Amino acid sequence: MKIRYLMLHAYGMGGTIRTVVNQANAMAAAGHEVELVSVVRRRDEPRFGLDPRVTLSTLVDQRGGRRPDSVARRAWRRVRGRMVPRGEFAADYFTERVEWAVMRYCAGLRDGVLVTTRPALSLISARRTPPGVVRVAQEHMNLSAYPETIRGEIARHYPRFDAITVPTRANLLEYRRLVPGTPVVRIPNAVHRVDQEPSRQVNPVVVAAGRLVPQKGFDLLIEAFAQVVTEHPEWRLRVFGTGPRRGQLTGLVERLGLGGHVSLPGRTDRLERELADASVYALSSRFEGLPMVMIEAMAHALPVVAFDCPTGPGDVLTDGVDGLLVPPRDVDALAAGLGRLIADRRLRQRMGRAAARTARAYAPELVMPLWEDLFSQLLQGERVDDDFWTGR
Repeated sequence: MKIRYLMLHAYGMGGTIRTVVNQANAMAAAGHEVELVSVVRRRDEPRFGLDPRVTLSTLVDQRGGRRPDSVARRAWRRVRGRMVPRGEFAADYFTERVEWAVMRYCAGLRDGVLVTTRPALSLISARRTPPGVVRVAQEHMNLSAYPETIRGEIARHYPRFDAITVPTRANLLEYRRLVPGTPVVRIPNAVHRVDQEPSRQVNPVVVAAGRLVPQKGFDLLIEAFAQVVTEHPEWRLRVFGTGPRRGQLTGLVERLGLGGHVSLPGRTDRLERELADASVYALSSRFEGLPMVMIEAMAHALPVVAFDCPTGPGDVLTDGVDGLLVPPRDVDALAAGLGRLIADRRLRQRMGRAAARTARAYAPELVMPLWEDLFSQLLQGERVDDDFWTGR
């Protein structure tokens, strides 16, 4: 079958990009004709490895910069209100030129499956992709995280899709309520691999990873760790990632006197090694979709301390079994959870073994056939079941 994945920036970093690249690679390895379409291109090479059988194309090459002229900005404001609503997290990418490129691409398709991977792209596809193409809106974020402008547009336009896919049961219920009558399918994202080197629980290191943006709540994690080191001064926190909040987070570390305890090393190409060398994984997000780095950490037999934020952590973790769930944004509770695991190596080992077992449900060999089945049914004109997955 012919499958096209439409992404905002296939050359960037992030959980959604890695998830979609993994999926494209798996579909190509299974013998399907796969194209990965990057709306914009701002780097020379992709950050994540692509199977050579995957075709990579770009709609707007921005390596030479974007047009800053006021005419383009005025046109963008006029088009923006019609196609990409205010409040879409990547709205700044959608200049007039970018929006028209996406509209032309979608309108020119005639067959196969088109998978759009964020609301801005899905809203354009819903209105421009011809009926002969199977249209799938692949959602990676919980619905409640979007502002009302986005939720209203989703309610209005997503019923045109052949299916909406979501990664968690909470997402499933949200979208069923918003777009009744439209097939909503729950398929979890797959991790890169589950046969990872387990943590030996010998290094006094807590690790976290993600974009340095408010969503990830690293400010809350740093504040919590300030409490932890008063009783466990030998422990260290390492937060991997890049983003616009790096300066503010660095300033917070300095203000709290944590320079010898907390580091922000930036992006790393050896995250698997860092996870194997750590002893606890911390997830401090204010909201999530399905936190893939957390599941990857669990594959390394790392116990997790996580905010029970909407959505994701509570769909994966069983509190007290493979990790600890604490109330959202509760810094004291996060500090207490970290302190509990740090103080008890046997507890970390037991929860780590359970975490590795939980992670196996997200193995590519279990998840990818679900995508094949979904696309096959849709291409044959069959109505799909509302819930493919029978896991947690």
